[in-house]
Amino acid sequence: MKKETEKRIRAAGSVLFVIYLLLLIYFLFFAESYGRAGGTGEYRYNLIPFREIRRYVLYPKVLGAYAVITNLAGNIIGFLPFGAILPVLNRKTRSLWKILLLSFEFSAVIEVTQLIWKVGCFDVDDIILNTVGGIAGYGLFLICNRLRRRIYG
Repeated sequence: MKKETEKRIRAAGSVLFVIYLLLLIYFLFFAESYGRAGGTGEYRYNLIPFREIRRYVLYPKVLGAYAVITNLAGNIIGFLPFGAILPVLNRKTRSLWKILLLSFEFSAVIEVTQLIWKVGCFDVDDIILNTVGGIAGYGLFLICNRLRRRIYG
C-alpha cells in the first residue's frame, strides 16, 4: 500500500476513533435516555461474574426485549469499534492479546469511573461483554484487512 494511502487511512481512523470515544462517553455518562443524567447519590455495583448476563438470558420476558438488547448487545456492539479501529491506528495493537488486554483495561476504567461518579452501575459483566466486543471488533479488523490484501495486493 502506498504511504499516502496509509496516511489517509490512519487520519480517517483517528477521526472515527475520536468520534467513537465522544459518543461512548456521552452514552455512558450523560445520556438521559439511559438514566445517566447526574449521579444517583449511591454506589451501585455487581462484582459477581455472569450474574447480570445470566439474569438477562434467563428472564428476557420479565425484563423486556429492550433492556436485554441494550444491555447484552449494547455492551458488545459498543466496543466493536474499539477493537476494529485501534489496530488501524497503531500496528503494535495488532494482536488478539493486546486488544483483549486494552479492551479489558479501558472497560474497567469506564466502570470504575461510573462507580466513583455514581453514574450507572459498576458491573463486572459489562467488563466481560465489552471485552468480548473489543475482541469481535478485532476479528472484523482481521477480516477487512485480509479482504483488503486480496483486493489491493
